Amino acid sequence: MNTLANWDGGGPGPWILFFPLIWAAVVVGVVTLLRRTVWRGRRGPWSAAAAPRPAGDSPFAVLGRRFASGEIDEDEYWRRLSVLDEQFGRTGKGGAA
Repeated sequence: MNTLANWDGGGPGPWILFFPLIWAAVVVGVVTLLRRTVWRGRRGPWSAAAAPRPAGDSPFAVLGRRFASGEIDEDEYWRRLSVLDEQFGRTGKGGAA
């Protein structure tokens, strides 16, 4: 009987070269799956509050975020925005520099 493990009676045959390729494909697939889901940088609603803010946030972005989340009202937003405009020299209320 001629099976894959006994190719013409001389050993396993050339098919054995496919096993390392199959294992390499499995490893690459698992790593790709993990990078797209788990290792991607904590995405999702469960980690949004726990994720630290980037160090490069401008005061304008922080102020806009606080206004959008409802922490401050419109009057306080415009008052603080005018103070930031004076301090940092930004012109215009619409956000254009």
